[in-house]
Amino acid sequence: MDLRFGDSKPTDEERAAVDALLGPPESSWEGADRSDADLRWARGGRAARDRRDLLLPGLHALNDRVGWISEGGLDYLCRRLTVPPSEAYGVATFYSMFSVRPRPATVLHVCTDLACAAAGAPRLCEAAEARLGPESGVTVERGPCLGLCERAPAALVVRAGEDAAGAKAGGGVTRAAAVSAPAAPDAVVRAALAPENAPEEPPAALAVPQAPDPGLLLLGRVGTVDPADLDDYRAHGGYTALRRAFALGPAGVIREVTDSGLLGRGGAAFPTGRKWQATASQPDHPHYLVCNADESEPGTFKDRVLMEGDPYALVEAMTIAAYATGARHGYLYLRGEYPRALVRMEHAIAQARARGLLGDDILGQGFSFDIEIRRGAGAYICGEETALFNSIEGFRGEPRSKPPFPVEKGLFGKPTVANNVETLVNVLPVLTLGAQAYAAIGTGASTGPKLFCVSGSVDRPGIYELPFGATLGELLTLAGVRDGLRAVLLGGAAGGFVRPDELDIPLTFEGTREAGTTLGSGVVMAFDDTVPLPRLLLRIAEFFRDESCGQCVPCRVGTVRQEEALHRIAERTGADAAADITLLREVGRAMRDASICGLGQTAWNAVESAIDRLGAYE
Repeated sequence: MDLRFGDSKPTDEERAAVDALLGPPESSWEGADRSDADLRWARGGRAARDRRDLLLPGLHALNDRVGWISEGGLDYLCRRLTVPPSEAYGVATFYSMFSVRPRPATVLHVCTDLACAAAGAPRLCEAAEARLGPESGVTVERGPCLGLCERAPAALVVRAGEDAAGAKAGGGVTRAAAVSAPAAPDAVVRAALAPENAPEEPPAALAVPQAPDPGLLLLGRVGTVDPADLDDYRAHGGYTALRRAFALGPAGVIREVTDSGLLGRGGAAFPTGRKWQATASQPDHPHYLVCNADESEPGTFKDRVLMEGDPYALVEAMTIAAYATGARHGYLYLRGEYPRALVRMEHAIAQARARGLLGDDILGQGFSFDIEIRRGAGAYICGEETALFNSIEGFRGEPRSKPPFPVEKGLFGKPTVANNVETLVNVLPVLTLGAQAYAAIGTGASTGPKLFCVSGSVDRPGIYELPFGATLGELLTLAGVRDGLRAVLLGGAAGGFVRPDELDIPLTFEGTREAGTTLGSGVVMAFDDTVPLPRLLLRIAEFFRDESCGQCVPCRVGTVRQEEALHRIAERTGADAAADITLLREVGRAMRDASICGLGQTAWNAVESAIDRLGAYE
């Protein structure tokens, strides 16, 4: 283990940022400016190691205050937490939102992923880079999906510094962010030069074309209820489900969720009731609840809209899940590119805690539960639940081998239930309607309502709520699909393409499987004949190459070989292209069969479907 520290010293700003999170150091062993006499023995080593899970928040504190993580700042954080500097460096360089090299305090992140690329993101990047030179104090970074696909092309401005506290979308910590979407060069440049003067983001309801519709079960409060007002939430049915949960008891809640047929909405479609029961029955304690709000699949933005438009619903749903599974502490792992969702969730949790709806003795029922927010920092792989656990614990976000499964040994080695935002919010209508009424919605194997993220070549992009069983054509008709439709991508970058003559596919887990594709997390991206398909496939390959954690050889090497082959195909045709397609199939099979996690196992899906179903390179 490398415990060597360098000679670099933290600046006053860096020291203040870390101390604001961890408190002042108690000895020279932790980096205090005191006599060297107390360096003869270590104090609090075990306690410091038990705080390793604060490494990621500490890196955020440094990055938020200065804009990058220096060697001196990293060393100081490592001393405070007794973390080997080499390990902390490995964690800091794992995430795309951190930098270990000097950069300006203001960073303009421009999305260059699928929906934004089709909407003109490359031209936006070129214009911004031309107008924001080194003298502007702004660095432009091209990056993956920002979760603003309904307003493509999108850009996110982040400014570091202590004076950012309380700034627009700042939320009382040392960060400021301004979102510009759909982004035009002039607006992006203005926001980058002065984030505090950037226009307010549009309300979350604008991402819900069906609003206001009282018949919506998951989106009904978005645009109707003030997301900052707990009383308004309760006046519109809030906390009715929690009261029924207390009346049923933990076993009754799990039975209700099981009878409802609720399947996980993150893509794996695992029965939620079975997962909760398996966690609740574990004798090892404590139990943990983790809400995965790190939706990073290109084209996915439903969790963002729920958290921005109806944050108390997630707080209530997490409380119910914790009550059913015996958890006393929950973590909300929230995507780092969602500044407004972070502010809304911080406020909702604080208000619920102040009103006795979180903390000790909730609603006088003798049940105690609280929620802690952990910010992601730009890593698609952290959407995989065990990689997310490693990230929270202060390690690189690399997936773990299974078994043991999270319900047995998850976060901190304890039984853990992990669900995404949409899955948890579905628990509310399960309890308010009852299991039988909920199960009557949708189909026998896919029950309840489903959220679909529609973007691309449609007139009304946004989040749509439909019962399982509606067809792809019906959904695209609602969204106003444009003429010249060439292909539809289902399930995002890890999903598959379908042809325009296949729009009768039922949007259910079983229906999409029978059609040879996948529903995934609910991504539906339409592309017309103006979008160059080979370039689209190359961008998907670039995405997986960038996002592979590198832990296993099939994914680490395979994603690179896939991108290389697609580059060659884009440059040549004929026999060479045929040979590369054969190579792609071999590499794809190897990744699918031998990769540790779903990233490598699905990295070939979209390219394969484009070749076989769309004739992409004929």
